[in-house]
Amino acid sequence: MKANHAGWRPLRREQLVFDPRHDPFALGAKLPEPTRCLACGAVFARGRWRWGLTRADAHETLCPACRRISDDMPAGYVSLSGRFVAPHADEIIARMRNVESREKAEHPLERLMAIGRAPGGMLVKTTSIHLARAIGEALEDAYKGDLQFHYNDDEWLLRVQWSRD
Repeated sequence: MKANHAGWRPLRREQLVFDPRHDPFALGAKLPEPTRCLACGAVFARGRWRWGLTRADAHETLCPACRRISDDMPAGYVSLSGRFVAPHADEIIARMRNVESREKAEHPLERLMAIGRAPGGMLVKTTSIHLARAIGEALEDAYKGDLQFHYNDDEWLLRVQWSRD
C-alpha cells in the first residue's frame, strides 16, 4: 500500500485494528472501582466505562472522553465534502447523531465533540477512532459516495474522508 503524505497511509477496513496502548488519553493504571466521571456521570466498574448508578462514596475523575472534550483533542475527524453535502446537511447530521446515540448507549466514551461547517462540506470531531469509523461507514451505507480512512501510526488519530458529488 502506497503512503500518501507525511506518514499518512490509506487503510482498508480490515486493517482498522488498533493497539489501545497508543492512546494518550487511555488511563495508564486501572482505576479503583467504582469510579464516577465528574462531568458526564459514566461509571468505571468491572474493568470498563458504562452508564449507570454507583455508590455515593465512589472515587471521582474525568473519563477519557470528557478529558478529550475538555482539552479539545479529538481522536477522530470525519471530513464530508461534495455537492451532495449542503442540500442534505440536516439529514446527514441526523444520521451522524443516530450513530452516536447507538454507540454511546453501550460505550460511554464514544461521543461527538463537534459538527462544524468547513469549506465545501463539514468537519466532525469525535472522542474515539471507532465512532469516526462508524460514522463514515454509516454515510457510505446510506448515501454511497467515496470513503477513505487515514490512520497516523505516530498518533492515536483516525481521519475519515467521505465525499459525494
